[in-house]
Amino acid sequence: MSLHTASKTRVISPMSYSKKLMDLHSVPFQDVCFPSAEMNVETRSDGSLIVTSVVELKEYIPNLSVVISQQAKDRPEQAYLKERDLNGQWLSINYAEVFRDSSAVAAWLLIQDIKNLRPVLILSGNSIHHAVLKYGAMAAQIPVCPVSINYSLIGGDYGRLNYVINMLNPAVIFAEHTERYKAVLDSVDFGDAIIITANPDILNCSAIAMADILKTDISEQVNESIYSIDPDVPAVYMLTSGSTSLPKAVIHTQRMITANLAQACQVLGETAGWDDQMLDWLPWNHVSGAFTKMGVMVSGGTLHIDAGRPMPGEFDTTVKNIKDVPVKFFTNVPAGYAMLVEAMETDPELKYAFFSSLRLALYGGAGLPQALYDRFQKLAIEVTGKRIFFTTGYGATETSSGCMAIYFNSEEVGIGLPMPGLTIKLVPENDRYEVRMLGTMVTPGYVGHDSSDLFDDEGFLKIGDYAVFIKRNDISRGLKFAGRLAEEFKLANGTWVSGGTLRALLIQTLSPLISDTVICGVNAEYLAVLVWLNRGTAERYFKRSLPTTSEDLACDMELRSWIVEKLGEYNDRNPSSSRRIKRIGFLIEPPSIDGHEISDKGTVNQSVTLLRRASDVVRLYSEVPDNFVITLD
Repeated sequence: MSLHTASKTRVISPMSYSKKLMDLHSVPFQDVCFPSAEMNVETRSDGSLIVTSVVELKEYIPNLSVVISQQAKDRPEQAYLKERDLNGQWLSINYAEVFRDSSAVAAWLLIQDIKNLRPVLILSGNSIHHAVLKYGAMAAQIPVCPVSINYSLIGGDYGRLNYVINMLNPAVIFAEHTERYKAVLDSVDFGDAIIITANPDILNCSAIAMADILKTDISEQVNESIYSIDPDVPAVYMLTSGSTSLPKAVIHTQRMITANLAQACQVLGETAGWDDQMLDWLPWNHVSGAFTKMGVMVSGGTLHIDAGRPMPGEFDTTVKNIKDVPVKFFTNVPAGYAMLVEAMETDPELKYAFFSSLRLALYGGAGLPQALYDRFQKLAIEVTGKRIFFTTGYGATETSSGCMAIYFNSEEVGIGLPMPGLTIKLVPENDRYEVRMLGTMVTPGYVGHDSSDLFDDEGFLKIGDYAVFIKRNDISRGLKFAGRLAEEFKLANGTWVSGGTLRALLIQTLSPLISDTVICGVNAEYLAVLVWLNRGTAERYFKRSLPTTSEDLACDMELRSWIVEKLGEYNDRNPSSSRRIKRIGFLIEPPSIDGHEISDKGTVNQSVTLLRRASDVVRLYSEVPDNFVITLD
């Protein structure tokens, strides 16, 4: 594969485009290489469609531990993972060291003789030792479960963490940075689980140092364990987000994970940069982040662990890292791209560093507003003279990661088509289709929960989402998201509202001045919405500072007129009660991580936010609204 470096990138001055904004759609894309996206489509008598790629999934090794051992032999000195130390310098671990250290962890775990699939619970965020411990557990055939750091750092009664502990009965707990996790380690009853941390001496409980575990002699038993792994038994437990209920532990097997990795390598491998250097912040307790870490490993690349996040006060770290690590392939959530675009529009150094090598960008977790897409491409053109192929993946925790993608020429926002190895069933329901999935990458079920309702009578996973054709009856253009069953609710008149679809429509309408929305209206007479202002963009748009309270924002005549105009046009296009918005209010306090309002991916948990902002919802629906509320005709 040829690598496209900064020295090979044609740079065009921003002045070339400053006089008149070009029609973005007339500018060609950077060259990308994708396999055929031709589909076989079977139409059944009940109207259901069975869709699968004509291209077969290539062979792959269904054992990540064997792959790591091979990489250690093939490229022992090459860096696999890098993270910054306390002084801001990149620390590195190569493939030979990862295999050695993970084998030491496996040897230690085998000595513990852990039974009954009791897992290793990882409380820490992304780090070199996190990866080493995970790979070591997999080599020892012990399931491993990474947990959101929020479960351990929020405090209180640690309700969600205790729920996970009771559900999984872990044998080992890993919390790398002792000072950061001291409160939870000293407070929570982990039963007879062994605690691993960096500095056990400062704890009030018994624990063992990670450094001591890494000194364990590596016996032949480790090699025997690696080559006797059954790829169809539980290897990882991935927790769902818990956005609509308490989290479930989804079983991931080695065969599931490796099949999903093989799909992505086959579809995106010629253009994506897993074999080059990557920079990624997405948390490893979520499938997207974990997928990147493993995708880099199986491809023989180098992953720089980005300690930043798309949150105020934390995104500066990401900006610094992007300037330091130009990448060919970049992945993020829409909220992250929104912050990145805003930063690049005022920081030319960041803009040129980001686009200097970029060939492919991918987003997931939510819809990408068209206005944000256009701003991104305008910046790409200013640097390279071409657009960047901006694609998306679609999947779920229950499908290992994304197993559908846009891997064909398209500028339309959607969920794409099945990758090789996946079959989807589209079950008609009114004017849309329920999406169901069948393939090696699909989970066998949950830990401790009844999974019988997860599958239909043919074994297809009922993923709980709806889709429609981008172009009616034309599969070649792909599918687009059309709602999530768990996000649907009824108005007082019995009308169903698709909350996820509505949120995406409103963000498209109000972008770029509004960063996110909360849909209100459960059992109400009409729909209303709470919104967060994208302050930096809005102040540049109006060329002045804006008020800092909800009431003053609602009374600001210019901002109010803009909102009324945009939502008025939206309501004209969407007159039905299931989409028409009657009232709007501004939120000042950003979504709270501690309050579970925002996920590790940066997406807003609508149901939790409605509960935490109940007083704001009451004001929206007051019989005589105060100056917090903007009322539309």
